[in-house]
Order: sequence, then C-alpha cells, then structure tokens
Amino acid sequence: MSEATKTNGIGHRYDAEATVLEGHLRLPLEQTIKPQAYVKLPERGGYLTQRAENYRLEGVLSFRSAYAQVAGNRSTKADEGYTTLTTTVVEGLNVLDVVTADRVVGQTITEHPLQGNGYVPSISFLGTRFENLRIAGHPVRLDLDLDLFGSKPASDAGYTKDPGFIARVSGQHKRVRQHGDLPSEILERYNQLPAISGSGEKKRETVECSLVNQADGSYPGVCFGHVIKIPRFGAISLGRLTLIHEDFDAETGVPKKTTFRLTMIDLKLGCVADGNVPIGGGASNGGGG
Repeated sequence: MSEATKTNGIGHRYDAEATVLEGHLRLPLEQTIKPQAYVKLPERGGYLTQRAENYRLEGVLSFRSAYAQVAGNRSTKADEGYTTLTTTVVEGLNVLDVVTADRVVGQTITEHPLQGNGYVPSISFLGTRFENLRIAGHPVRLDLDLDLFGSKPASDAGYTKDPGFIARVSGQHKRVRQHGDLPSEILERYNQLPAISGSGEKKRETVECSLVNQADGSYPGVCFGHVIKIPRFGAISLGRLTLIHEDFDAETGVPKKTTFRLTMIDLKLGCVADGNVPIGGGASNGGGG
C-alpha cells in the first residue's frame, strides 16, 4: 500500500497545488518568471503554505505581499468524505500601472465522496473575490458567479452531463467569441463545449469557462464577458477556470478523475511589455488509491 492509502485508511489520494505568480516575459526584457509562493500537497494530505513579500519585476509587475496554501483532510463527520482546499492571495498588485488591485483571492474547495460512494467531487469557490480591481485607475464592476457549477450532478455523472452548467458556460463562450480581434489562443479556448480528445481509457473532456460573467466599467478597452482587451497593453482574462474529466469508467462512463484549474488574472501582454503571466493559479483533483 502507498503512504497515502495507509494514512487515510480507505484509499484517498490528495492532489492540489497553488502558486501566486509565474510566467514568461519577452519584452521589455527576456525573462522567465519563477513560481512565487508555490505549494504542492502530498498525496497523504495535510497542510502547506508559502508567502512572498515585496515582489518586484523591474517596473513591469509588483505586489506587496502574497501567499498560497493547500490542505487536504478527511471530514470530521462520519458520512462525509475528503475535503481539499486550494487558496492564493495577492495584495497590492500592480501591472505597468494599468491593472491594479488591493487584493485578489482565488479559492477552491472540493469534496470527494467516501470510497464506494462515487468519484465526482462537489466544488465551492467560497471566498474567491477581487477587491478594488482597476484598469488605468477606473474601477471594474464584476458580475461574479461563484455558483457556476451548481450542485454536484446526480448519479455521480460528470459536470459535462449537467444541462444547467453547460447552458451557463455556453452563454460565456458566446460573449467571448463576439470579439474576433482577440488573440487566437484565447478564441480557441472557447470553441468547443466540451472539447474532447482521445478515446476509451485515454478520453479527456475539457471545459473552459470563468467565474466572471461580465466586467463592466469606464476603463479604456473592450470587454467580452470575462476577457478584456486593453489598447497598447494586451488582454486579460479574469477568473479563468478549466474543468477536466478523464479516466472514464468503461461501464458507467463516470470520470474517475476531475480537475479544477483556477487562474484569477491571466495576463497576455502585447505592447510595451510582451509575455504571458498567470496570477493566482491553483489546481485540485484527487481520487481513490
């Protein structure tokens, strides 16, 4: 038996990681941005956290303080399963004095059922928020949908089988694709629902969506749902979320592995500065041993 199986008694393996910042710049200087405050949860669960203070990347990007944390534990209630927490917090964020925020919190809480009661976890984003997000000094008014996934689908079905979830995400895709001038890599994410690759044991379903339905305000730029294109700056995606179902049961079609990847601010810089910088990224799945 693995260490994870022995520790948890009935075979659950935890899997979660988080980092407040990473990426790659091409302009104004070529530089790989090493992960800041990165943590990865051991399979046996437990708790880990890392902090970073007064980070500055030349005059391009800075934050005052940040931390990431992951935790995995069996519920204290006898009839409940295994809970995994993934959190990133960035305070005093500043990107080229264009995108600023007092505080950005990304948090996912997944609960897997007890062994024998299914595979698909429930999901909550309680605590996720943007505080005083501004573009060029103008406040950004956000329509957050922290209940985008709704309740866990019945009969241990994957979220891609939930008509309500698919309808909500379809509306998001439509809003994003109304703007044909976005970078092709962004448009390609919102082209299929779900995107399916492989077959049989290697089948994989992917859904791109967001916890932000709309980002309004008088800021310079054009908003299409959660994607904002800012002139002479680039594009940002807010609350970007990726759902991945894989390892499908051959008889029932139930996915044995479900992954949630949340990125609070996904920067695609493309002018004075050029590069890709995801901020506030976390991923969570886990499953039976």
